[in-house]
Amino acid sequence: MDEQLRYLIALSMVPSVGAITARKLISYSGSARDVFKLSREKLKRIPGIGDILSTRTGTPGLLEKADREIEFCHRHSISISAFYDEDFPARVKQCPDAPLVLFYRGFNILNATKVISIVGTRRATEYGTSQCQKLIRELSERHPGMVIVSGLAYGIDYQAHTAALKYGLKTAAVMGHGLHTVYPYEHKNLAFKIIEEQGCLVSDFTSGMQPEPNNFIKRNRIIAGLADATIVVESAMKGGALITADIAASYNRDVFAYPGRAGDELSAGCNQMIKMNKAALIEACRDVEYFLGWDSAGNASRPRQGLLFAELSEEEELVVGELKKSDKLNIDDLGIRLGWPVRKLSPLLLNLEFEGLITPLPGNFYKLNK
Repeated sequence: MDEQLRYLIALSMVPSVGAITARKLISYSGSARDVFKLSREKLKRIPGIGDILSTRTGTPGLLEKADREIEFCHRHSISISAFYDEDFPARVKQCPDAPLVLFYRGFNILNATKVISIVGTRRATEYGTSQCQKLIRELSERHPGMVIVSGLAYGIDYQAHTAALKYGLKTAAVMGHGLHTVYPYEHKNLAFKIIEEQGCLVSDFTSGMQPEPNNFIKRNRIIAGLADATIVVESAMKGGALITADIAASYNRDVFAYPGRAGDELSAGCNQMIKMNKAALIEACRDVEYFLGWDSAGNASRPRQGLLFAELSEEEELVVGELKKSDKLNIDDLGIRLGWPVRKLSPLLLNLEFEGLITPLPGNFYKLNK
């Protein structure tokens, strides 16, 4: 067991001690281990610590909790990257509130040469969905080695991850809870697919930490910190996407936004950011390249296997057959036509989406790609 890692994890568990304070404690003490060795009187003399925080490192059982966390990670193939490790994400390390440790399942792809975060509303419209898919398709053709980061939430996050997988890019999902679970549960299959395709699930929360609202706000700093730029595809005037954009700007990272129609509720946040010069207006991959100074790796698109040549299971063929009969179908109506429950349909639809054969639409509708 890495003794220093044990103390780092324990320090990250100290109540009311955030990343900035923890790093200050390490800086003054010399190491995470030494923080726990200092007397309360010496801790109190560290600027900004004071009476209350100086007692928190004495919280009973912290080292034992850290030991259990390390053991849990070993048992469940969860990797731990400390801020002093070579593989710790370099972009995150530059952030003033970078976590002491990051946990991830899958492959450490977080130091890729090009990384973009894509965020937006959980109520994605057909416009937002199509723009997200189009952008990632273009990025995959022109920058095939890049990584797409998002938060595995409903809406634009979901579209960003699935489009990345669909077009052959690796993707990282930043979680607002420990890696003992996946939230939302409906995206569990997508989470497994991300790992299967050499991406990863990332969190700075220890196991057992539940998906509480404040945790998702906190995880937004990781989404922003991992990337060269944050792109907001679609957002109302309030929401986590705008919080992520503000954090990215505070890190001196580029922020881009897609414009929407005047008066459109789900584009109002993007339009406001553009109007206030908080985000650069983009409409396509070439705009991202221009602002970031990226040279295209080539414009030749990778051909995808068409419907005629796809190898489908018998059940997938039945789904495709029903979708051929309509312009689009709601998942509930599709289930009624086939006589199947939604829990059976969901993984089949996800597989067909990965194959590029269908497109999900707002309201749980699906259409067949022509």
